[in-house]
Amino acid sequence: CFVGTKETAFIYAVTSAGLVHSVTRSCSAGNMTECSCDVSLRHGGSASEGWHWGGCSDDIHYGMSFSRKFLDMPLKNITGKSGSGLVAMNLHNNEAGRQAVAKLMSVDCRCHGVSGSCAVKTCWKTMSSFEKIGRFLKDRYENSIQISDRLKKKLRRKEKSQRKIPIEKEDLLYVNKSPNYCVEDLKLGIPGTQGRECNRTSQGPDGCNLLCCGRGYNTHVVRHVERCECKFVWCCYVRCRRCETMTDVHTCK
Repeated sequence: CFVGTKETAFIYAVTSAGLVHSVTRSCSAGNMTECSCDVSLRHGGSASEGWHWGGCSDDIHYGMSFSRKFLDMPLKNITGKSGSGLVAMNLHNNEAGRQAVAKLMSVDCRCHGVSGSCAVKTCWKTMSSFEKIGRFLKDRYENSIQISDRLKKKLRRKEKSQRKIPIEKEDLLYVNKSPNYCVEDLKLGIPGTQGRECNRTSQGPDGCNLLCCGRGYNTHVVRHVERCECKFVWCCYVRCRRCETMTDVHTCK
């Protein structure tokens, strides 16, 4: 039921990207004997622009290669025509995660010169934070492409009118539409959102408008009792007041 959905596509992509990110970070930190910094960038730069390569550039080539061997090889070993379309889609989503890490690589530089001037700069390539990579993949998830479940020579869009539009490496692909996560379905293991606590003022995923799926919410008052204004009294005990607060709690209908 969840196989081949947009959520599955995101999980494959973010797992693959996470493996690249983690392995590459370990390489740069010197924690792995099989890899280190990107040695291809040790020399060169642009003397006319006043900078050269230096420091420790993240070697994502090893991280991507490791991810392909670790995540893709088990999928490629799966046989059978019934699963070939899903396998090809999952392999694509794995690669989309890796491409996200590569696309968001940036160049950091450090200035050298008298009195903090930037007469010469040492630069190196570095990966973006995984939070930024996750946001990029979340955007790809929101714009994921439904493909045909009948695999021919290559993956193709489900909508016949859009089949001439190429599928890019960074696109996330899915076959099956997602189930309704708003309503409880014990067979599918979906708890639904009824009774979930939500934030009335938030416009994000924790907000009542989104989390309650348009059903509205109930508000009830919760009384909290705790020790407060505690002071040390010589000698030797702590004296506290008993404070009560009343807060509104909102739960989805």
